[in-house]
Amino acid sequence: MGRGYNLLSVLVTFLVLVAAVTAQGNRVSNRGGGRRPRVGFYGNRCRNVESIVRSVVQSHVRSNPANAPGLLRMHFHDCFVRGCDGSILLAGNTSERTAGPNRSLRGFEVIEEVKARLEVACPRTVSCADILTLATRDAVVLSGGQSWKVPLGRLDGRISQASDVNLPGPSDPVSKQKQDFAAKTLNTLDLVTLVGGHTIGTAGCGLVRGRFFNFNGTGQPDPSIDPSFVPLIQARCPQNGGTRVELDAGSVDRFDTSFLRNVRSSRVVLQSDLVLWKDTETRVIIERLLGLRRPSLRFGTEFGKSMVKMSLIEVKTGSDGEIRRVCSAIN
Repeated sequence: MGRGYNLLSVLVTFLVLVAAVTAQGNRVSNRGGGRRPRVGFYGNRCRNVESIVRSVVQSHVRSNPANAPGLLRMHFHDCFVRGCDGSILLAGNTSERTAGPNRSLRGFEVIEEVKARLEVACPRTVSCADILTLATRDAVVLSGGQSWKVPLGRLDGRISQASDVNLPGPSDPVSKQKQDFAAKTLNTLDLVTLVGGHTIGTAGCGLVRGRFFNFNGTGQPDPSIDPSFVPLIQARCPQNGGTRVELDAGSVDRFDTSFLRNVRSSRVVLQSDLVLWKDTETRVIIERLLGLRRPSLRFGTEFGKSMVKMSLIEVKTGSDGEIRRVCSAIN
């Protein structure tokens, strides 16, 4: 009897230990634990995460439509530097925010407001990286774009350095753009589709003025631009004035294919956008997205697919990251 009791005791102790280890493993897994993000990651731990994000984003976009392209641009800038880890949100004298291309970013207050509300609803559960990813999707939808399901489960990075910021530039040739996107596991279809996001938003006049007044030191506009488009931009960005100009003339606040049609017509302000029509591979993709070549592609559907791919670049999981209490500072 005593020996049987001892064996039973050992067995029970073993089973308790297994259960404890399994439970601990599940907790780690739910916080990242080496698993890739997935749709529905938070489950019952934060059932209202998407509705809370949507509510805040909707309020800010309705009060100022410029917040929609601001969030989209911020997400892109975050993912292309150290992956989609919310490092762009960290404040500091030498953080990514202070790098030249990021000084005009907007929408930080949107993310902070969402984070504050989520910390009340489900404390220390939802990462800032996930908030930015969801907010970007909602901003696109509020601008008239098609929705998509967002995989969640990213952790927040702890490093943010301006010296790490090396983003695709407004004058890059197609070959450089393809190279930069391929380095982030994105193909040429992703490149064209994501650049199609320029259907909303603006560019600083300093980035485009040279093309419309003194292209390559010639004293003349870029000859590849539609001549009827030149005076319109010169008026918006005169040599001694102007601040910002629409990336998609005539459809700046609507998420549609107008921008791609403007690329086809040589009526876009950035040289990196215009050259997409001159490269055979990217031109064919534009034609398919516009329904001008078969098999055609639906821009809204492809944009969602490419955004999901981009949102999974170098995500932090397990010990690589954390869930910040506030998005502008590490814990």
